[in-house]
Amino acid sequence: VFETRRRGTDIRRIDNSMASANQSQLFKTFGKQKIGGHSQLKHSVQRSIRAQIAEQYPWLVDNDVLDALLPKKADLTLIKLPEHVQLLVQDGEALFFSTRDGGWFPALRLLHKYPLMMPRLRVDKGAIKFVMSGANIMCPGLTSEGATIHDAVDKETPVAIFAEGKEHAVAVGFTTMSTDDMVALNKGIGVDVLHVLNDGLWKMASI
Repeated sequence: VFETRRRGTDIRRIDNSMASANQSQLFKTFGKQKIGGHSQLKHSVQRSIRAQIAEQYPWLVDNDVLDALLPKKADLTLIKLPEHVQLLVQDGEALFFSTRDGGWFPALRLLHKYPLMMPRLRVDKGAIKFVMSGANIMCPGLTSEGATIHDAVDKETPVAIFAEGKEHAVAVGFTTMSTDDMVALNKGIGVDVLHVLNDGLWKMASI
């Protein structure tokens, strides 16, 4: 049993059930042919992005990870994709991505290295196949037996999605309502899924 606690972040949140017909298409067909352009970031821009990530994910700062992950003099590249999606890349590895709504989300490969860097929710076994297909998560998939709300969060909080019986996170998304409301309402979409295992971003280990 995990302790449930409230975690504050600047971005997005989760809802529990099985799966929504509204599937995430963000990286479903991602590949090098989707790259619209890339630019080497000036150090002033890098500092700004680094500060945003530090604010969103204080765990990285508190555990002395950020300096190693994004050194102040690192050469970072910003890659632009369709639908106003951007990738933050270092040495060919996508570390974070952003959407038109703002904020930064970790790529799953990074999240697997630092699984405690962001609030966690766990879906039950019945929701796994839907999440893996890119479907958004309904509240019952997060509130039923086998599911766990590890961290209580507000609406529009970035979250890591784990799954019953699985060691590593299977998706990254953001909540559409607070976890309190997910439990109280227990219906509707709780989490918009943005990135899942085996989608195009996951399959492209090097960019």
